[in-house]
Amino acid sequence: MMNLYSGTTDPFSHRCRIVLFEKGMDFQVIDVDLDHKPEDIAVINPYNRVPVLVDRDLVLHEANIINEYIDERFPHPQLMPPDPIMRARARQFLHTFEQELFAGIELLEKNQKGADKVRAQVREQLTQLAPMFANQKFMLGDDFSMLDVAVAPLLWRLEHYGIDLPKAAAPLMKYAERVFSRQGFIDSLTPSEKVMRR
Repeated sequence: MMNLYSGTTDPFSHRCRIVLFEKGMDFQVIDVDLDHKPEDIAVINPYNRVPVLVDRDLVLHEANIINEYIDERFPHPQLMPPDPIMRARARQFLHTFEQELFAGIELLEKNQKGADKVRAQVREQLTQLAPMFANQKFMLGDDFSMLDVAVAPLLWRLEHYGIDLPKAAAPLMKYAERVFSRQGFIDSLTPSEKVMRR
């Protein structure tokens, strides 16, 4: 059985939980208190961070790497596009998300100096994404994919992070509700995450 060491409020761990629940497979989530991490996290991950996936003798860290491994090992439902060109584009998008949406997450999590600048940047980036959802259900069209998995934890935490989106982002918020209503997403939420949003 796979074990996922997962932060109870960590957006990156949340991504991995979404994938595991979307796949409906046999796994165990080991909740990690981010303020009092057990010593074994530093032993299995040299960066002393979650998420960490342990599958027999394989140990993986970094959410996108973990999620692609799970997707390749358990291909149904497939979350990365089967076509190599589309898959490369999806990976490019994931990289862009890391650079433009998630680079300042730590500042938002701790509400540190510079958080307001990060809030403004995230607001602007998400507002630019909004028009694409006027004509399509998910990031890559009609099918839920790894891109939706990647951005969902951030959308869930907007209120928690103090990010207000303008009216122009209405299509994005309708899209977010579609994602939040998926059973895999609902099942992925920890008690601490459920209270982040009214």
